Amino acid sequence: MKKLNKLLSCAVFASASLAMGGVATAAAPSLTATAVLTKLENPWDMAFLPDGAMFFTEKCHGLSVRLPSGSVNKLVGMKDAKGYADAMPDLFCDGQAGMNGVAVDPDFAKNRYVYVYSTSSKSNPQTNRVIRLKVNADLSKTSDRTDIVDDIPYKTAASDHPFGSSGAHNGGRIRFNSGDGFLYVTTGDTHNGAVPQSPTKLGGKVLRIDRDGKAAAGNKPPKGFDARVFTYGHRNPQGIAFRPGTNQPVTAENGPWHSDEVTVLSNGGNAGWDPRPNVGGRGDCPDAYCGYSPNQMGAMEPVKRAAFMPMTDTKTYPKAMKPAWNNENLSQGMSSGVFLNGKQWKDWDGKMAVGYMGIGIHGTPVGNRIDLLDISKDGLTAKRSIMPLPMPAGRFRSVVQGHDGNLYVATDEGEIYQIKPN
Repeated sequence: MKKLNKLLSCAVFASASLAMGGVATAAAPSLTATAVLTKLENPWDMAFLPDGAMFFTEKCHGLSVRLPSGSVNKLVGMKDAKGYADAMPDLFCDGQAGMNGVAVDPDFAKNRYVYVYSTSSKSNPQTNRVIRLKVNADLSKTSDRTDIVDDIPYKTAASDHPFGSSGAHNGGRIRFNSGDGFLYVTTGDTHNGAVPQSPTKLGGKVLRIDRDGKAAAGNKPPKGFDARVFTYGHRNPQGIAFRPGTNQPVTAENGPWHSDEVTVLSNGGNAGWDPRPNVGGRGDCPDAYCGYSPNQMGAMEPVKRAAFMPMTDTKTYPKAMKPAWNNENLSQGMSSGVFLNGKQWKDWDGKMAVGYMGIGIHGTPVGNRIDLLDISKDGLTAKRSIMPLPMPAGRFRSVVQGHDGNLYVATDEGEIYQIKPN
């Protein structure tokens, strides 16, 4: 495990912005980049107001807002965080878990609501929660905390797997769909084999809820499932975006040594991830989780690994939602995604930008980059090109389009950049 961690830590800083073999570079607008915030601690997500104010989360610190003037107000501090207007010591970070996604209510001008996804110790065992906050007029303080979802699983203890520490596979992206007005929440499988296909455990799911946390009208999960479930059978989706024109939800999800996937979702659909032992011809697995089988630590061709433990198991689940893109069967830490929208993006208008955190191991290229996916109308295929980066490559944790039409990119190294097309 120490050797694995060393490999990963070295890989983080390697640049993979060069085009990979067989990948064409898309015709593109010229790009410029400006660092709007630096020296942050693991910035995880951003959400914008029309005037340019930017709410952002730091995984182990909390929620802040960058005002249009450029000054920053620290709003909600987690356990041990300093200098925040409000302290919420039940919120904590651990591994991949902490304060993750942030979303602004579509009716913010009327209700002042902002939402965050965070790990909390309010219950035992600890869980992930979706928390609704009311922000005051000058964006200096929050009030009226309401935990609208309080039962999303969190991995409380380490297990015998790669990246096996507590807090793993935590999901955490939250986004409002302008088409239906509902909040979508992505959750991870927490290295628990039973969770993704479970009808009652909310891990390995995409939830669709209203601003009070109730199931969205029109959800169609299978009989016996929690009514908040929109789709299930996911591994660790850290990205969700909505296609311009149709508002179709699309997830970006990182794979197990193979097959990062982008999938167009269908209401009630199964994403086909089932890492339980004794499923799909497999036997027992370490800690009852087959997600890295059959060779957890050793090198193995991604295609062969995928045949044994598929991301989307269409043999066991013939009706599973098929991905539009599987990153050429590679796993490189796919994270957030957003559809670029507007004439300023020229040939990229309508394409999905997908960020990669970059995980290079067993000969896989590190892959720190932003892909541009032209997804077919039926959602079953995609053509990929690579964004030529106007700044250094990093672990791209979040990509969000602001109301100004520009792309904002957060890196684990501590920067938030504005990428402007010209």
